[in-house]
Amino acid sequence: MNLFFQFRFIPVFMLFMLWLVSCKQKPAATGTGQSVSVQAQSTADMISFIISLDTLAGSNKLKLAINRQDSILSLTPEKEKNPFYHYFRARKFSLAKKKDSALAAYQQMKGYHKNDDIELLKENAIILNTIASGSIVEARLMNRILSGLKTVEMQKSSLTYRYYDLIAQAYYQNDNEQKSLEYAARYFAAHPFKNHPVIKQRYFDISFLLASRMGDLNKMLYYNNQARILAVDIKDSLALARTYDNEAQIYSKQMKPAKALESSRIYFHFLKKTNNLNDIAYNNLATSFIRNAQPDSAIFYYRAGMEMEKKDPSGKRKTSPYMGLIDAYKLKGDYKSALAAAESLYKTEIRNNKAIEAARIAELHEKYEVEKKDRSINELNSRNQLNEKLINQQRWLMFMVLVISMAAVSLFIIIYRQLRLKDKNKLLAADNQRLVMEQKLLQVQLNPHFIFNAISNLQGLISSGNTSESVRYLKSFSGLLRAILEQNRKDFIAIEEEISSLNNYLLLQQMRYADTFTYLISVSKEIDAQATLIPPMLIQPFVENSIEHGFRNIPYKGLLKISFYQQNNQLEITIDDNGCGLNNKSTGNQQKQSLAQTILNERFEALFCRFSQNASFTLTDKKDKGERGVLVKINIPIIND
Repeated sequence: MNLFFQFRFIPVFMLFMLWLVSCKQKPAATGTGQSVSVQAQSTADMISFIISLDTLAGSNKLKLAINRQDSILSLTPEKEKNPFYHYFRARKFSLAKKKDSALAAYQQMKGYHKNDDIELLKENAIILNTIASGSIVEARLMNRILSGLKTVEMQKSSLTYRYYDLIAQAYYQNDNEQKSLEYAARYFAAHPFKNHPVIKQRYFDISFLLASRMGDLNKMLYYNNQARILAVDIKDSLALARTYDNEAQIYSKQMKPAKALESSRIYFHFLKKTNNLNDIAYNNLATSFIRNAQPDSAIFYYRAGMEMEKKDPSGKRKTSPYMGLIDAYKLKGDYKSALAAAESLYKTEIRNNKAIEAARIAELHEKYEVEKKDRSINELNSRNQLNEKLINQQRWLMFMVLVISMAAVSLFIIIYRQLRLKDKNKLLAADNQRLVMEQKLLQVQLNPHFIFNAISNLQGLISSGNTSESVRYLKSFSGLLRAILEQNRKDFIAIEEEISSLNNYLLLQQMRYADTFTYLISVSKEIDAQATLIPPMLIQPFVENSIEHGFRNIPYKGLLKISFYQQNNQLEITIDDNGCGLNNKSTGNQQKQSLAQTILNERFEALFCRFSQNASFTLTDKKDKGERGVLVKINIPIIND
């Protein structure tokens, strides 16, 4: 007997493995060392069983084996802690074409230590589930695959072949046939059951696809012939049917469209009979009809495939059916419909790009950290530039297609697209500027020392038993934090809301620096504090500077006056203190003051100056006038709710 017994006894071997694994999933009786040993052995046995599933011919046998193992694991104690319980549930969901449920089950798998075979199996299954739609594999996902491959190669894991297979599929979907062929060969060489006819049959299937991509007719004939012989040998009807789909491609290259159509029909009707139809089968049959000069039938099957594709929950749409429709309508001489199909092709490409970009931005948002924000913005800019290049390429491609079909209409469409691209670039530029401004605004928000001191003061009040003062202090502190969190999501807030936040902040500072200063906030009668809007956190940085630096170490009681009034059809806000002024402030404070001024100018530019509105501020040291303190004047347009 050779490795893993003779292959003709595989079903018996699998039943034995099912029994063995179910027995070893019972907890060890005594001793931590014994428990770890049994756990490791059980994992190795289960991984071997999972690998052996590759040798099952036909989906029915595979479904039976997976359902049987799922039933066994469902009866084990503490099944939720067993990673293989979640693995087989996920495989069961995949067979039922419940992609989202399968992904959720895979994610519940937890290995016993970092980068063990369970974690590697989980990562491989999740990525395979993600790229199964056949769309382009993005760089982020490709890096995950390469990282996993590096790990399994270093550990000489028995799952190495699975990562070779995964990266071969990724390169295939990214139209890199040479790399795909290289890793497909590695997959076959590394497979523990490489001599089994089922594994050989799958390898010949993959090799045919790559030979087809490279246009090598002789290799296509050889690989398909070998795949058919093995499909008959293992009695896999689906694999046999696939050889007819492959045969259709061979006949097309041999300029035998009628025979190609006949082979495509055989494959299509088999899938229909076994309830395995997919949009690719519709597309392939429609293409055979075009090559056989039957545009009406081609149009019917292209559209039927598009309707099936709409059921894909990922929302991604393939462009090949639209390209086929263009050829079919041109073959009929219906250039108006061909133009409509070309427009749909363009919209589909734009929609797919937007979906990819939206997913990337959402991922950046979830991983948002202040110290990495600059890098994230640079990465976003690079991706935007890449998208612009892709869009330009698509625009020129569409230009060539439309010039051939209807030159007059194409000129109008190109102008319209250019306008849309300019608007999109403006929106992206505005979003980038907003992200930069948000990051800088975070840097000048409440001083962490203020928050820590506020919490310490609250602890002191509670310890002293001063309940009423503690409640008042906590109410102001929580109101201030809640206001900051809510206002950071808004571009504008009412003056009344800003005053409420300032009152909370100033009350906490007064309790922190007892008898150090007083303040006065006034709003002129012509200003409606509830309806007039201002940017959030506009005044707080200057108020903080007045208290922390202006009123510190002065021999008299400080006075802070904040006023809102209307001046020359503008809203004018003044922050006036009688502190020590600017000259005595520390270098660190000057830097913070300068940063606050820079950010305020950028906010004015983004919120007002882009729309030709006037907004400005001045900061004056009153020592120049023989007085004490600093006067800040802010002028912005009057904005009503």
